[in-house]
Amino acid sequence: MSTSVKRRQPVARHGQLRSPSAVGQLLKIVGVVLAVVLVSGVGVAGYVLSSFTNTVTANAVELDDTKELPPDIGAYPGGFDILLAGVDTCEEKYAYLFGERCTGKDAGGTLNDVNLLVHVSAEPRRVTAVSFPRDLMLPIPECTDADGNTKSAMSKQPLNVAYEHGGEGGGLNCVAQTISKLTGEDIEFAAKVTFGGVIEITDAIGGVEVCLANPIKDKYTGLDMPAGTHTIQGMQALQFLRTRHGVGDGSDLGRIGNQQQYMSSLARKMISGEVLGNVPTMLRLADTGLNNLEASTSLADPMKIVQIALAVKSVPFEDIVFVQYPTATDPSDPNKVVPDKQAATALWDAIAANKQLQITHQNTKDDGVVVQEPETPAAPEAPATEAPDPGATESTAPVPDDVAQLPSSIKGNSAAVQTCSNGNVRR
Repeated sequence: MSTSVKRRQPVARHGQLRSPSAVGQLLKIVGVVLAVVLVSGVGVAGYVLSSFTNTVTANAVELDDTKELPPDIGAYPGGFDILLAGVDTCEEKYAYLFGERCTGKDAGGTLNDVNLLVHVSAEPRRVTAVSFPRDLMLPIPECTDADGNTKSAMSKQPLNVAYEHGGEGGGLNCVAQTISKLTGEDIEFAAKVTFGGVIEITDAIGGVEVCLANPIKDKYTGLDMPAGTHTIQGMQALQFLRTRHGVGDGSDLGRIGNQQQYMSSLARKMISGEVLGNVPTMLRLADTGLNNLEASTSLADPMKIVQIALAVKSVPFEDIVFVQYPTATDPSDPNKVVPDKQAATALWDAIAANKQLQITHQNTKDDGVVVQEPETPAAPEAPATEAPDPGATESTAPVPDDVAQLPSSIKGNSAAVQTCSNGNVRR
């Protein structure tokens, strides 16, 4: 599929965006399809609600260790968590995109390659989306499939085997248990989407705009894109989400930045009149999403989706933060990572205290994204001043009580900051 290049220039920058509506927030939390319930007209909403009840409820998965939930989401103590898992199911329609993953010696099984835990705090509402690397080595708990067959716990395995470990009907629950035990967070809601579903959702809205500060050329996924702003859809969208050799240092950590940029751009397009003002587009999107959604029983309720949207309707973009779960290189395998427990504790403590998260990490050429200030006219030359006193100490403004500066090892950005993929054509 051809690439539509709107402008060929590195355009990474801090872009202060207007605070999102309830719909925009919802998209960042539970996926684009669920938002149609909120934004469509009465006729479309009725259609979607009916489809949701018939399709999603029938395929809903029970989560273990979930406490009894109050009927009103506003009563959840400390806020709530939503797990989103993207799986690489070898759907026949898209098998050609995965190559040997679907046809070679490693064919079979389903891996949870994208794992995102979204925490919505209590008042004042803040949203934190934490991405977990697929190659994160950690314990996988005992998991039971829908037929009651139980697989024993494993002391150290990559996170992306959790879905397969849970077996048919138990995969999503197993991923939720694994991340819950790692983070200490109670996961009230969860949903799974296939990569084929991502392709179809992207196509249903006519593509998603992404930004490249440098070219991306990845022989492993076949992605070849020059620097600039592009509208991607179909196979190219999947290539963009899956590439790791083409961004940053070529690791799994680099592509997390691509995935987070994609989600932000998808949300911005969804809340535009281009999508929300087009009923046929919304119907296509609803059908597409519903056919690719596996939800927890706690989420298989349209009214609960509405409550989630209303809970976050006034959260400004600067209080919506995307972060990568902090990791260190696995001493046993340089191609894997293990939890950085000290940094992770700082992150979860800040979230539990409902602090505004401040990213202190400075992006480098090895990161998957770059953030730059927009170009501004050169300031007039300042008049000469006296040299500073070498004995003087640099003054720094105190950090407000409601702000937590995260350790510099934690990568991320708020939704108020626009990022661009840091391509690496040398790989």
